[in-house]
Amino acid sequence: MTIMRIRNALFGLTVAFIVSMNAAAAQTPETEIIDRVDHLVYATADLERGIAEVENLLGVRATIGGRHPGRGTHNALLALGPRVYLEIIAPDPEQPEPSEPRTFGIDQLAGSGLVAWAANGTDLEEVHGNAARNRIPVGAVAEGSRNRPDGVTLTWRFTDPGVGGTDGVIPFFIDWGQSPHPATTSPAGARLIGFRVEHPDATAIRQQLRHLGLDVRVDPGPRPALIAIIDGPSGRVELR
Repeated sequence: MTIMRIRNALFGLTVAFIVSMNAAAAQTPETEIIDRVDHLVYATADLERGIAEVENLLGVRATIGGRHPGRGTHNALLALGPRVYLEIIAPDPEQPEPSEPRTFGIDQLAGSGLVAWAANGTDLEEVHGNAARNRIPVGAVAEGSRNRPDGVTLTWRFTDPGVGGTDGVIPFFIDWGQSPHPATTSPAGARLIGFRVEHPDATAIRQQLRHLGLDVRVDPGPRPALIAIIDGPSGRVELR
């Protein structure tokens, strides 16, 4: 009996070890970072055109999110997981020209594509302070709002995405507080399964991201780029 118990115990430990090793092997820096991605920003000169472009790629049609009063932009959204989404953003022709340039370089767009990303966070003042100490371009903490088509007003706190210098590869940070996360009310069907960055100075960008607690894969590339791997009805797609 004693021998049988020992054998069973050893078998159980072996199974647990194998399961643990398999789970660890399934986690890579490219997949682990997905838990920190709040949303990806896809900028375009015309919102309907951007919606159509993304639908052709992913097989999911984004729905109108709302307007950003005073910023001169509006957006459409689709979910990429339970708490991550894709924001398609464009100039809003029904708003007057804003007093300052639109965020994400929208006024100088040469074509549609991923231009920025947001990481989730809570203590944004600490995030900003840590970034400042390490000379990382993360904006000051501000508040934002957007009116959904159903009349619900979403509010959030974020680090100002207007701070430039890294071409979108360093994220801004966002805290939705008590507002429902946009992914919960956006069209589903696509899922973010990988995310990485390319940059001519990959080593410096990798170090900056790690100072911010973000273990993002950064590869050398001829120009700054965000690359999202997305599974959807149209198959697996690389979105840049």
